[in-house]
Amino acid sequence: MIRIVPHRLLFAGCLAMVLNAATFGQAPSPRARQAGGPSAASAAPSVEEIVNRYVRAVGGKAAWQKLTSRVSMGTIEVASANLSGTVVIHEKAPSKILTIIIISGSAFRQGFDGSVGWAEDPQNGVREQSGAELAEAKRQSDFYSPLDLREHYSKLTFAGAEKVGDQDTFALEAALPEGGPPDKLYFSARTGLPVRLVSEHHSPGGVSEFQEDFSDYREVDGVTLPFMIAQSGGESSFVVKISEVRHNLELEDGEFSEPAVQ
Repeated sequence: MIRIVPHRLLFAGCLAMVLNAATFGQAPSPRARQAGGPSAASAAPSVEEIVNRYVRAVGGKAAWQKLTSRVSMGTIEVASANLSGTVVIHEKAPSKILTIIIISGSAFRQGFDGSVGWAEDPQNGVREQSGAELAEAKRQSDFYSPLDLREHYSKLTFAGAEKVGDQDTFALEAALPEGGPPDKLYFSARTGLPVRLVSEHHSPGGVSEFQEDFSDYREVDGVTLPFMIAQSGGESSFVVKISEVRHNLELEDGEFSEPAVQ
């Protein structure tokens, strides 16, 4: 089984859906494929400087607080399996999210209504999240995630300057309140925007490590979002491409609720 999880580091995420692993080839470990060593391109900043620059780079507090909802639409491409599908994400402040993926004729949904996290797929039906998986879903559902980065983690530590592809980045290790290995966040030394996230994700099948790379940043209604998210790890490797983002639409609370079991 694989998990599809563009993270709430910045973008509307929690595409945490369960798909058929038999369709996909095994991907290399994300940590094994991280590129490069320390870069001396820039003097080491403090954690506070990195976080503050990140908030400014994505539009700043005032711009984010003008937004109350987001609807994102796009595609998912799994090149190794010659598969593609559609992605729709609904978000409502402060912490509601619904993600729908349709691929190979099957629909996969995941939601968080502010307190209850759930997932639904054709094979397993509806199930409710708990434990570390629920804590992860709650963190990912935060609509104002860029403003709340310090609240999502119990400690942020500067982890050095590193190359990610051809980009110089500053890395932070981010300790999770629930324990376990820290997330690792990479921010562009040039722009301050997130470039990569390496983290663990939980499901009933166990724990998997994922790498997510963010690119194609665009400004929408005063905030800056990545329109391309490449994810690899576990048994999957794929790309999500966002084609449209709309803000401040009326979204009913009920659409985020756990479906009744049929």
